[in-house]
Amino acid sequence: MEPEAFCRRSRVLVVAGKGGVGKTTVAAALARLAADCGLSVLVVALDDSGGLARLFGEPGAVSYDDTVVYRSPSAGALATEPELAPEPELAPEHGRDGAPDPAHAGEVRCRVITPDEALLEYLEDHGLRRVAKRLVSTGVLDVVATAIPGIREILVLGKVKQLERSGDADFILLDAPAAGHAVSFLMSALGLMDAARSGPLRTQALEVVEMLRDPERFQVLLVSLPEETPVNELVETAFRFEDEVGVALGPVVVNCCYPTLSFLDADVAAAAAAAGEDPPSDELAARLSAAAGFRASRQELQEAQIARLAAELPLPELRLPYQFTADLGPEALGRLVDALRESIELLPAEVVE
Repeated sequence: MEPEAFCRRSRVLVVAGKGGVGKTTVAAALARLAADCGLSVLVVALDDSGGLARLFGEPGAVSYDDTVVYRSPSAGALATEPELAPEPELAPEHGRDGAPDPAHAGEVRCRVITPDEALLEYLEDHGLRRVAKRLVSTGVLDVVATAIPGIREILVLGKVKQLERSGDADFILLDAPAAGHAVSFLMSALGLMDAARSGPLRTQALEVVEMLRDPERFQVLLVSLPEETPVNELVETAFRFEDEVGVALGPVVVNCCYPTLSFLDADVAAAAAAAGEDPPSDELAARLSAAAGFRASRQELQEAQIARLAAELPLPELRLPYQFTADLGPEALGRLVDALRESIELLPAEVVE
């Protein structure tokens, strides 16, 4: 499958998985890949301590306002090509029928959306700026959230729906909460539909559910590590997303895969001789053998968990390599983008259907 076709399967893609599996990193890699394909990309986070921006080499954390964190080397050419300009008669909510946004083509923007800020913007748009600030500053939203479960989530999802309808980005990536919380986060709209029989809350919930259940508008991409607990949680979460929320699932990303080494059972002394090196001491040879044994057991565990994941969850799989660095930045992200591109190109084209 072509990477651009993969990124155009859905206008909103939620990246979800157990905490610690690298959801934010996968979202950043997908965003950069999509931008390199000429798409305008918006990454939405629910909070940020600076990790998202650092992946693109930008200092500090992103805020409620859009922050440009990456421009593809070909972005300038994409933005100035006349044939890529959107048709003037197209309504924003109908998208761009495959044409990149000339204003932001080949660009990644990031922003954080919180319930308080989403409520502020909503009320300000309706001429209630002074009331909005007073509501938030006095903690009224906390009281409302207690009285109406799901109101915080629907404020965020409603803003995502607004962004999707506006056509301001070709591809929106939502960095979701950890797996269990992600299910309840998306189920909030269903709960509000049952609780609110009429009025703007029910209308908002209905419109959000329509988005969630349209695979051309909204899909979920699950991320796991090749380890027992993350695989267990991913399989359980996948079925909950389908059965309880009713959203479409994209391929599974297996992150942090160790490259397979075929020489781990080699004799240390013989390997040194073949390389023209002096034979190692007994102590060093023992350490090398122990390290090789650990790596071999890690590879066996990895392949066993990947096989189990494929058996229990029949979804296409994308593998990303382990990055042997504690500080992920643009260079490591670039390697992940290359690996992601290669993995997507191995997918059959019919996955688009």
